[in-house]
Formats: sequence, structure tokens, C-alpha cells
Amino acid sequence: MKKKFLMAMAFAAMLLGVTSQGWAAGLVARIDVGNQTMTVSKQGRVIHTWRVSTARKGYVTPRGNYRPTRLHKMWYSRKYDMSPMPYSVFFRGGYAIHGTGYVKQLGRPASHGCVRLATANAARFYSLVKQVGPGNTRIVVVN
Repeated sequence: MKKKFLMAMAFAAMLLGVTSQGWAAGLVARIDVGNQTMTVSKQGRVIHTWRVSTARKGYVTPRGNYRPTRLHKMWYSRKYDMSPMPYSVFFRGGYAIHGTGYVKQLGRPASHGCVRLATANAARFYSLVKQVGPGNTRIVVVN
């Protein structure tokens, strides 16, 4: 009887378009450019709020909804003099959420478009994305 019930539930989920990934823990990073903060929620519950730096005048941090496209424990920007980008979570082309040594700038626009975090916070976010998987992670950038 239990086996039939489980099979019926799996079939119903398939019909509704729900996969096992859809039931997995979701991670959402909401970057508020106006407030220069990033709020991280897991399964709908806020677990972190961090100060960030987004694009300074003359540059842009792209707004929208994204999924991580690639992760690098350490990356060096080819575009900006091989600047270190520890714990990079790329979300649109060359744009990433990553750690920085310029922590005095956090809380105000200072980057070329990436989202900068204190390196320890970037490491934590990187670890969370690896834990739940890029497919279960959403990055939302708003004004």
C-alpha cells in the first residue's frame, strides 16, 4: 500500500511539473543596490544580511533575476589588472558576487559592477551555493 501511495505522489508531482529539485532547499540572495546590502534567505528564512559595494558612478550592476553560472574559489579579473576575486559566484557574464579586501568601501558604491562582500561573507555565500547547488540558488538584484 505504501509503495502505491509513493508512486501516486511521484506521478502527481510529475504531472504538476514538480521535480525533486523543486522540493530542495532554496537559496535566495537579494542585492539591494539602493541600500548596498545583500540579504540571503534559505527556505524562505533570512539567514544573513551583509553590507556590499556595487557599481560606482560610470559603471553598472545589472538588475534582474539570475542563477549562478559558475563558481571559482579564486578568480583574477582579466579586465581589471588581474584583481583578485575570492569566492566568486558569477551570475551574468563577467559579473560576480565575490570577496574584497576593500572592506572600508562596503556599504557604498565602489565596484566596476560586481557585488563585493567582505571575504569571510563571500566564503560563506560560496559555501551555501555549493551546498544547495546553483540550480537551487537565485540571485535577485534590485534598486
